[in-house]
Amino acid sequence: MKRFRSELHIHTVLSPDGGIEMIPPLIVRKALELNLDLIAITDHNASENAPAVMRAAEGTSLAVLPGIELQTREEVHCICLFDTVDQLKELQKLVDKKLPDIQNNVELFGEQFIVDHTGDFIKRKETLLLNSTRFSFEEAFQVVNNLNGLFVPAHVNRKAFGVIYNLGFVPTTIPLFGLEISRHISPEQAVILFPELQNFSLIQNGDVHYLDDFLGATTFFLEKPTIEELKFALMHKHGRYFEVSS
Repeated sequence: MKRFRSELHIHTVLSPDGGIEMIPPLIVRKALELNLDLIAITDHNASENAPAVMRAAEGTSLAVLPGIELQTREEVHCICLFDTVDQLKELQKLVDKKLPDIQNNVELFGEQFIVDHTGDFIKRKETLLLNSTRFSFEEAFQVVNNLNGLFVPAHVNRKAFGVIYNLGFVPTTIPLFGLEISRHISPEQAVILFPELQNFSLIQNGDVHYLDDFLGATTFFLEKPTIEELKFALMHKHGRYFEVSS
């Protein structure tokens, strides 16, 4: 198995709460400086900057997965990761149909920039991204699963946009491969505070909105950085596994 130190929850300048420095070349440079091997781009309900980061990483040792942080109608954030941009585009089409048609208020929420691989401005995303889609939690899982993606509820221990507080429980009728905990708690602490988490694989990300937010706490041991391999690791199957550093 190869070792992939990861950060699978990264926002760019497309997310209105993302730092202005979160452009493709700086994201890639920071990840390499921190000796990361695998990252994922997960903007709020949007994905247009993921291909640019993937292109910025070409020719480096860094693998980049295209993704999105989808907000369900219950106000639960979920990381949705894919192998290809085409898969992500299919999800984006559905998200666009399920996202309220409300214009972004730049003064109130911040800019939503689509950029190229160098970080140069292309255009603004006009629809406000900080809204809930009309997908239920279960519907969101099914859509991502049908597209052969990986669906991971984000920062599940947080009161804001976490599944435990917003649903009141972690659904056991859905075959979740894993859950993400926030940067401010260890897996051991999470299980003590929320005993229902003990039967789930818990990964940890930095929920990166600024370059200083990178955490790199989760290391996967895989043959290659693919969604199938990540699923195997989360299930501890076929010799794949993961570790979360303290």
